[in-house]
Amino acid sequence: MLAALPAAAFDTKARAAYVMDLTTHTVLLDKNAEEPLPPASMSKLMTLYIAFEAIRDGRLTLDEELPVSTHAMSYGGSTMFLNTQDKVKVEDLLRGIIVLSGNDACAVIAEALSPDGTESGFARYMTERGKQIGLEQSTFMNSNGWPQAGHMMSVRDLAMLGKHIIEDFPQFYPLFAEKEFDFDGRAPSNVHNRNPLLHMDNGADGLKTGHTVEAGYGLVGSAKQGDRRILFVLSGLESERARTEEAAAIVNWGFRQFAEKTVARAGEPVARANVWMGREQSVDLVPAEDLTILLPALAQGDLQGEVVYDGPIQAPILAGQKLADLVITPADLPEVRLPLVAAKAVPQGGFVVRVRTAAELLMKRFVQGPAEAS
Repeated sequence: MLAALPAAAFDTKARAAYVMDLTTHTVLLDKNAEEPLPPASMSKLMTLYIAFEAIRDGRLTLDEELPVSTHAMSYGGSTMFLNTQDKVKVEDLLRGIIVLSGNDACAVIAEALSPDGTESGFARYMTERGKQIGLEQSTFMNSNGWPQAGHMMSVRDLAMLGKHIIEDFPQFYPLFAEKEFDFDGRAPSNVHNRNPLLHMDNGADGLKTGHTVEAGYGLVGSAKQGDRRILFVLSGLESERARTEEAAAIVNWGFRQFAEKTVARAGEPVARANVWMGREQSVDLVPAEDLTILLPALAQGDLQGEVVYDGPIQAPILAGQKLADLVITPADLPEVRLPLVAAKAVPQGGFVVRVRTAAELLMKRFVQGPAEAS
């Protein structure tokens, strides 16, 4: 195994930040990650997630045309410049939210999917659904992040939401890499995706920017290089330039300062576990597949690991049955638990085995006393 030398910590200027390697599920940076903050337009990701669910479940179709209410049309800020004469395809609304950050497009989707037909009703549903998928510090008051008291998300919740979108809806994820969307030619000044990473050659392909006076500048970003993907969230930066520089630096840091290392090969014994009442008294513990973790790029020497299981393990045991965890705690990184399985089957022992085991236990009780023997 390899030793984890501490990677140089990333000193971000953001009020809150969270960086995660999605390939190995390793948290690389956590700064005020659980603090509820105004998320601005980054909270549009929750509206998109619910819309994707509705399309998957057949409650909404990409070709379906939705009406625009007076309420939806009333939004300012970033919009698609929709009006009450419009009926807009769902696919165009999705692009309008992702690329143009359309506040009005969010409201149209919200009213269509709301339990009571209102945006406020949809916001309550967003909060409830968010809790169900693990967003513990998120409360939604509207569909688009428009400044409103109580509309809050933590950067960790934003990261988890981005992870859900990437993993649950890969068919829609390419939309987040689109750089332009010219809806009906009606808003020439608002056709470009505000995600600055999309214009850099660093593997970035998502997800959503956000900005209000209260929230500052933020970004939920993701980039893929080779087989690795990094997901990160920044919130509370002072300027658009600071957001661009910080995001680019985090992508560079995440890919260059860390690397995947194989710590155990599939089928190679890592330890042995004692077996109770089996034809054999122990069984090899092996990885079912190569065990890979993320370590600082300069890792070298010995890395300490501990095999943890409740034993002795009761027979019968099936080949490939998970029996233990290999626990590794690299320097300056969270604990990693990797599964170990039985290398082969161990059937339950017959009469002779049971008699021998009982005799051994009685002998231990006689020599050590009941408490120690048990």
